[in-house]
Amino acid sequence: MGHADRSRELATLLQLLHRAREADSAARLGFVMVNETLQLLPYRQAAFWRGGLRHHVAALSGLAEPDPTAPYLQWLSALFRHLEREGAIRSSQSLSAAVLPEALAEEWAHWLPEHALWLRLGEHGALLLARDLAWSEYEIRLAEELSHGYGHALRQHAPRRNVRAQALDWLKSGRHRRRALVAALLIACLPVRLSVLARAEVVPSDPLLLRAPVAGVIEKVSVLPNQPVKRGAALFDLDATVLSSQLALAREEARAAEESFRASAQLALTDDKGKMALAQDKARLEEKDINADYARRELKRLHVTAPADGVVVFSDRNDWLGKAVAQGERVMTLADPARVELTAWLPAAEAIDLSPGGQVTLYPNASPFHSYDAALLRIAYKAEVGEGNLLAYRLQARFVDGQRLPLLGQMGTARVYGDWVPLFYYALRRPLTAARQWLGW
Repeated sequence: MGHADRSRELATLLQLLHRAREADSAARLGFVMVNETLQLLPYRQAAFWRGGLRHHVAALSGLAEPDPTAPYLQWLSALFRHLEREGAIRSSQSLSAAVLPEALAEEWAHWLPEHALWLRLGEHGALLLARDLAWSEYEIRLAEELSHGYGHALRQHAPRRNVRAQALDWLKSGRHRRRALVAALLIACLPVRLSVLARAEVVPSDPLLLRAPVAGVIEKVSVLPNQPVKRGAALFDLDATVLSSQLALAREEARAAEESFRASAQLALTDDKGKMALAQDKARLEEKDINADYARRELKRLHVTAPADGVVVFSDRNDWLGKAVAQGERVMTLADPARVELTAWLPAAEAIDLSPGGQVTLYPNASPFHSYDAALLRIAYKAEVGEGNLLAYRLQARFVDGQRLPLLGQMGTARVYGDWVPLFYYALRRPLTAARQWLGW
């Protein structure tokens, strides 16, 4: 081969590599490989095998779009799969029917010429060139250089390998599988703290209940919700119309009894019968004085004041104005802001084994960057219907000393901690509970 022929071959090789780099898709690159490679290497047939997640014959010489149902493509696919299973990892390999299994060798003559050349294109495919003449060593070396450039260009269009695919490749090794199994068992047995979430609210600790002293109608509310008050401050008043009338009547009756007693006292000086009437009038006077004093005390009770310093907790005062209340009905609560505790409602479906002294952490809705630690005090033995008609257990917790207390009435989410359990139990607790309810274990 002369110098001019070598120069022409080198120019053709560079041109093909340039065309491969310019290909904007794997399909365009496949067309270049199976059709334009003929400019450098003479052959009758060419096939491009696309590797990766979906193995298939992606391009054939002389065809715009291969038909995957054609017998020729099905035989070629079986040939490529056999070569991959046999571990044909060299960059090039001469092929013939003699080196193939009987099932493939029998049909070789129907589909391909006598001599073929297998070219590995990295991890993402392979190129098969077939012709009647045997391949020379020089042609094989030239084809290897060309396949190296094709493989580099094909890598640019290969699908990106995700973490799942890389993990599956890593697990193909038996040693790696054993290591992964041991690691998974160790992780599954790691101890973690069992915990559940519950709706929570900051409530007063040992509040003073302010009740209606007598049955009546609330006439006036002198404070606002959550207003700080001092001892003796006016809170609310009941309607005094009825008691005022009773007091006025009792006073009039007391004055009448007093006049009757005075007259009887004068008559008793001269008449023995007057002495008997004097004792009766005295008893009547004492009775009327007692009635008037009772009405006066009851009237005074209609004006309710704060028994101590604190914060008044109740709903909107417009809801109470003009409302009829029974004797002893709660109207307000007087709370100490420095004495608060946590109330949480644990859904019955999320209930875990809890005991007093357990750890509770409050995450307020209004302060996402703050949390408060508390210790569990009491757990209700019976679930009650709460907000949203959901059954929930009422929990009471005391805030740990040494931290700033949350505001009274603050709402949030409480994480209630239980015992230490293995990680696999923590992850499978809910699915196992659902399966048990469904299967009726």
